[in-house]
Amino acid sequence: PPEPTDNLRTDPGAIKLASIDYGHIIKEKPFAVLYPTSVDDIRTLIYLSYNSLFSYTIAAKGQAHSTWGQAQANDGVVVQMNSLNRFRNGTGILISGDRSSGFYADVGGEQLWIDVLNATLTRGLSPVSWTDYLYPTVGGTLSNAGISGHTYQKGPQITNVLELDVLTGKGEFVTCSPQKDSELFYAVLGGLGQFGIITRARIVLGPAKKRVKWLRILYSDFSSFSTDQETLISTTGPSDKVMPDFLEGHLLMNQSPLDFYPQSQRRKITFLVNQYGILYIIEVVTYYDNKNEAKKVKQMLKSLKGFLPGFVFEKDVTYLQFLNRVHDQEIELRKKGLWDIPHPWLNIFIPKSRITDFDNGVFRNILLKRNFTSSTVLVYPLLRSKWDERMSAVIAAEEEVFYFVGFLDASADNWEAFDNKNKDILQFCVNAGIKFKQYLGHHATKEEWIIHFGSKWNTFQQRKTRFDPRMILSPGQRIFNY
Repeated sequence: PPEPTDNLRTDPGAIKLASIDYGHIIKEKPFAVLYPTSVDDIRTLIYLSYNSLFSYTIAAKGQAHSTWGQAQANDGVVVQMNSLNRFRNGTGILISGDRSSGFYADVGGEQLWIDVLNATLTRGLSPVSWTDYLYPTVGGTLSNAGISGHTYQKGPQITNVLELDVLTGKGEFVTCSPQKDSELFYAVLGGLGQFGIITRARIVLGPAKKRVKWLRILYSDFSSFSTDQETLISTTGPSDKVMPDFLEGHLLMNQSPLDFYPQSQRRKITFLVNQYGILYIIEVVTYYDNKNEAKKVKQMLKSLKGFLPGFVFEKDVTYLQFLNRVHDQEIELRKKGLWDIPHPWLNIFIPKSRITDFDNGVFRNILLKRNFTSSTVLVYPLLRSKWDERMSAVIAAEEEVFYFVGFLDASADNWEAFDNKNKDILQFCVNAGIKFKQYLGHHATKEEWIIHFGSKWNTFQQRKTRFDPRMILSPGQRIFNY
């Protein structure tokens, strides 16, 4: 491995920080940690590994908002990407473009999405596709996909990128786009860090509205809930049909906080949860600047059939407050010491044709019967046509509509119980013949990764051979370094 220098550290503090992530489940110690002062520092590190007799592995670490050690490098070198921010002199986020050709932001891979949002809002602009949590890095989410309630309409974050600067596993610095070095461009987006380190991304921007109508609509019945979600995202229907700017769904079970709902209604909601076991919530949002636009919400509700009458709740907040909503929860959890604890998460894509079977087999049979009712569980539909097949990211089945389901557990003392529950969920899908795909997942063997990538595996492998032939990058994913 390389010799320690001023910005290549081997002290216990640096090593410890680089061997943990948000998941707090896997802890692998690197040999050293690079705190780059320029992109060139990273290029040199990769180049030396690529050209040495005994290459060492390298993992780019942003916020390490991963749950199974994906940003770690056992006995390798972790690159602390946010160190670049100190040397950018304010050039980490640059906004360009005009009304006719469109606006975009050139953003360092180490930048946080919250900082991108704050910078673009000063110009009345905003990225068009988001994740629910704004504190991961741009390079981090683009290496996966970047999804939320905006995805059904705007596509995942990876489909809203115009250009990338990438350091490949050979130490080559490449500017790529759909027109130039397109193979690398499509490989890197959703590529789990296997082909290169993103040092800059050109992100599509659109006009930012000022305010948000934020609704939660309660259902006691899963099929009404899923049918209404599908109605909301469907592009067919009357010509004056209003599409939400954001649509997600989640389960309300006995431990869920009720802060969103008026005090006067909380006892009624708790009574309904006890009666039905699970309430299903559709969360829809409309962005607006004036009163007329705000009225769109009423029109949207007309198309819905199956919600519980009288159980539609509304908040009116700023655009920033809505997008940054998870941060408030983070502050509370940090105060209680419940942030830096194990997070045995499971995120999966499920074909629309099997989502009712999934409700019966998983929500009803596994979560309710075995009393896993404290979890945050997200469930909402996405559209296949909003994804780009040329990119490395994989999604479920061949159906146009598929569902994202996220089990976002945290456990201070018994994470294995939740992990075993997740394994049972996956086993249920296997036994029932449900063609699911994991998102942000981890696989124990190369065979499992081959199944994960399916028809994309050969392309994925060829791209690895081309852009990172010595298998230096992102060993924590355990795709080629298992």
